[in-house]
Amino acid sequence: MKLLVTGGSGFIGSAVVRSAIGRGWSVVNLDKLTYAATAGSTAAVADSDRYALEQVDICDAAALAAAFERTQPDAVMHLAAESHVDRSIDGPAEFINTNIVGTSVLLGAVLEYFGHLTGDRAESFRFHHVSTDEVFGSLGLDGAFTVDTPYDPHSPYSASKAASDHLVSAWHHTYGLPVILSNCSNNYGPYQFPEKLIPLMIINGMHGDPLPVYGKGENVRDWLYVEDHAAALLEIVSRGEIGGTYLIGGGAERTNLEVVGGVCDILDELRAGQSGSHRDGITFVADRPGHDLRYAIDSSATEAALGWSPSVDFEEGLRKTVQWYLDNEGWWAPLVERRDAVARRGLGASSG
Repeated sequence: MKLLVTGGSGFIGSAVVRSAIGRGWSVVNLDKLTYAATAGSTAAVADSDRYALEQVDICDAAALAAAFERTQPDAVMHLAAESHVDRSIDGPAEFINTNIVGTSVLLGAVLEYFGHLTGDRAESFRFHHVSTDEVFGSLGLDGAFTVDTPYDPHSPYSASKAASDHLVSAWHHTYGLPVILSNCSNNYGPYQFPEKLIPLMIINGMHGDPLPVYGKGENVRDWLYVEDHAAALLEIVSRGEIGGTYLIGGGAERTNLEVVGGVCDILDELRAGQSGSHRDGITFVADRPGHDLRYAIDSSATEAALGWSPSVDFEEGLRKTVQWYLDNEGWWAPLVERRDAVARRGLGASSG
């Protein structure tokens, strides 16, 4: 299997790349290498003769066509996206351009490439679009998202992802492109860009900086260890049903305050000798506009169809994640030095 992964230098994409190489697959990493992409995330496989990097923008049709002609993949997994909700609130245009326009340009290039495949290669080809549970909107205190949940996105980010989901489905129904969709819950783990909740709390805690929690910290997310997600994605792209949608969750609902408290407790243990508790740094700040209350995914259908289930429970995964950031300051320190990359966003100050 030669898998082309868009966004393979990002957080989830690099986990997919590393896992696929570990399985003996060949991987083409097609990435624009924006602010959230880091070479270190794929350093472990960079010297493999089964790995190749193509620095390409998914909005560039000519560059995409050339890349497909050069690399001749057997399947495509689309992960390239702007993904930080706070950034989408202050600057939605970039999300619309990458997530919607970029996906449409990519679909056109893939359809053209697919049209020239014959025989077994055409029969086995798949385009796997990776999306988020945020397209479904906010849940109340009960229930979970299923494949029958109506779309109800509330942020510019989730709206752009919902639009891209619909485009992928349309290319399947209109043009016969063999597509598969998946929607996942919140990912966490090694190599996550420091603007996201868990790595930001770990790094701020290490530096003795405030630990900002939105509102009262009552918002609930279902947490999924990124390597478990990568394993699920590889099963889906290789064995998933054409036209199907697969929901991938971690079965680990926690409030944001519980997550931050858990980070603090692990830091207290692993950094013994520090005065006081890291919980002393928790600071409640103005909430994000339109902050969805709760997400939860029912992944039972995916588990039954593919024999996949999460292997890392949240407490174990959080401890592994904290330890990884403690051990890999050389990876994240240069990112944190770019204060614009980790500054508070999402206050609705602009809408350009």
